[in-house]
Order: sequence, then structure tokens, then C-alpha cells
Amino acid sequence: MNMKYALAVVATLVAGPILAAGDPAVGEKEFSKCKSCHSIVAADGTAIVKGGKVGPNLYGVVGRPLAGLEGFKYSKSLVEAGEKGLVWSEEEIATYLKDPTAYLKNATGNSKAKSGMAFKLAKKSEDVAAYLASVAN
Repeated sequence: MNMKYALAVVATLVAGPILAAGDPAVGEKEFSKCKSCHSIVAADGTAIVKGGKVGPNLYGVVGRPLAGLEGFKYSKSLVEAGEKGLVWSEEEIATYLKDPTAYLKNATGNSKAKSGMAFKLAKKSEDVAAYLASVAN
């Protein structure tokens, strides 16, 4: 093996995110806590999870810019975070779910930032993020 290649692989592994990979099957069960406010509806109108409309549709959320769903009224702080170029990844979603307001304060640098989502998912947020990634594939 090329030494430069081996060092690059090791550096990538060491510098990569420390979050454990989530389990989509566990996340699907945990999503029952989310569906009172969120639905998952494919672009063709197929409902994967029928849920509330207080929160945005979460179909295809992984890879979407924060506050990036057309037609949904996001909190001012979430829009501000989106304007900074942040994109929802599984890691970002998992961190956000643990404490949405703390996430936005950190993302925006604004100590007064607020989230429109009061719910916190202290456990299994990585699983919900993995589930959300799986439903749009």
C-alpha cells in the first residue's frame, strides 16, 4: 500500500465525526414521537408517514439546506443558520434533535437564537437521523 494513501486514510478516520452510526429501524420507531408535528411525504405525494403540519415535511431532509423547504415558515434563527450555508446531514440532525435551541445558538453565534421546535430527543437522535436518511433513498 502506498504510504501517502495509508496516511490519508488514517487521517480521515481520526479527523472524522465521532458520532456512532444510527439504526434506521430504531429511528423509525422513535419517529412516532415526531409525527405529531412532522410528516414524511414523497415528492409524488406518497405519504410515508402521515403526521402533523406544524413542522416541515422531512422527506429528503438529509442534504437540504437548513430552512430550505419552499413554502414553510421557519423560525428566524433557523433561517439565519441556513443563510450561513449549513446543510442537514445525519450528524447535524442528530445534534439538532438533542437540543434545537442550543444547536441554533451555536450555529448562528447568537445567544438569543430560538428554535420553533421545543421538543428535545435526548436519546436515539442518531437513529432518527439515520431513518430520515433512509426514507428518501
